[in-house]
This record gives sequence, C-alpha cells and structure tokens, in this order.
Amino acid sequence: MNQLQKNASVRPLFMASLLAALLTGCGGGGDAGPIDASASQLARKPVVATGLAPVNLGTAGNFVILSKSGISTVPSSVLTGDIGVSPIAHTAITGFSETMDLSNKFSTSAQVVGKIYAADYTAPTPTYMTTAVSDMEIAYTDAAGRTLPGFTELGAGEIGGLTLVPGLYKWGTDVSISTDVTLSGGPNDVWIFQIAGNLNEAAGKKVTLIGGALPQNVFWQSAGAVAIGTTAHFEGVILAKTMIAMNTGASANGRLLAQTAVTLDQSTVTQPAAGTQGGKNNRQ
Repeated sequence: MNQLQKNASVRPLFMASLLAALLTGCGGGGDAGPIDASASQLARKPVVATGLAPVNLGTAGNFVILSKSGISTVPSSVLTGDIGVSPIAHTAITGFSETMDLSNKFSTSAQVVGKIYAADYTAPTPTYMTTAVSDMEIAYTDAAGRTLPGFTELGAGEIGGLTLVPGLYKWGTDVSISTDVTLSGGPNDVWIFQIAGNLNEAAGKKVTLIGGALPQNVFWQSAGAVAIGTTAHFEGVILAKTMIAMNTGASANGRLLAQTAVTLDQSTVTQPAAGTQGGKNNRQ
C-alpha cells in the first residue's frame, strides 16, 4: 500500500474519533452530559415546605378576644383589635365603660383600639357573632383533632426553659411554663399544642418567638382553663374550652378565644398584623 492509500484509510477513523470526542465534550454523546444538566436544574428548583397546616379561625379571626359568657377588665387594659361576646348579652362585658355607636351595631371603649360586639346589638351583629362563635368552636375541634403528633408528653407537661421547634405537640396533662420558653422557626412555620388539662404560665415569665416565627401561626388548644401570670408575656392564639385569665399586668400577642369567660386585669392584648393567618379584620 502506498502512502496516499494509507492516509486515505486512516482519515475516516481519525474523523470518527474526533467527532465522538466533540460530541462527548458537548454533552451530545454518552450519559454524563444529560445527567449533570438534570441534577443542576433540580438543585436550582425551590424547595416547598410541606409542614403543619395552620388552624383556620374563620370569622373568629376577626377578634382579639372572643367569649361565649363574658369579658371583664380591671381598668385600664389595652386591647388592640375587636372584642365580642355571644350568645350572652352586652351586660357581660364589664369594666370597659363602653359607648354605644349611633347604629347600635357596636360600641367603643377607651381601652379598646377597635370595636365591641355583643349578641343583643342591632342586626346584622347577632348573626355575625353567632357565626364567629361557631367558627371558634370549629377551630377548637380542628386543633384538638390533629393526629400524628411529633412530640407527646414533652417534659411531663413542664415546657419552661425549652426551645420548641415547629410541629404538633400533645399532652394528656396540664402544661406549665415555669420559666421562659422559646419557639424557634420561620414565618411560615406552625405550632399546635394540644393540652388535655390546664395551661399555666408563671408570673413574670415569657413566651418568646425567634427566627421570624409569628404569633398567628401558634395555636394553644386547652381543654381546661388558661392562666397567664402577673406581668407574664404570652404569644399565640389561645383556643380554650373554658376560661382564660390574664392576671395583673399580663400581656399577649395573639388572640384569646374562650368558650366561657375572659378576665383581664390591666392587661395588654394585641392582635396579629392584618393580612396574615387570622389577622384580617372583616368588620361590620
């Protein structure tokens, strides 16, 4: 074979090898290119959290305090948001020195940055209040009925001194906050506390939210009474089967939703910001 013939026979093999190398380097041949690209795309996709769903408060979320049997205060308390009672009449709202609006649909008080509603005010307030109380009861049942808790009987009911991550917590006992407790999580995280007994926070202690956690995403469902101690601070929505007592100088960011009475003593209660879970006010 002369040199010309030899070059002619080698050239196709060389070109084939060169083409294969180019295709491999560009990801057009072999498996490495497509796998790497796919992995890169997946890594860039946002991860959507599939955490605990918040409790839907319905129209009960229009109130900073809602009670079936009465709201009383030892002046002066500072309440930011609407308050209301039903099915009991407005006479069960005591200590507020309220002034009736000309419409007779609501009243006001120097202690309430919002409106006061009662079941015996002029229509449509009675229907509005009936719906709100029904929504409160539905929310309580929802919170109490959540299943598969991530934490059960934590601290034998004593959670003071702990830092609690988002999740569903369940106790068959009372729950006590004898020292400060911290809830650590982000603005979309949810805490639900299922308490078969009473909930008690000791005087001067604090519930603190960190990491962007929001009070409207924290739900304390208590089958017993709730007591917030003198000058103590609380965070979250309380769904109580019986009464809620805010002792002298106690404060809370959240909502007090009680199926019996709420008592205040120079207390400060502030509803969550509007536009958030349970934060929007659809006032009458």
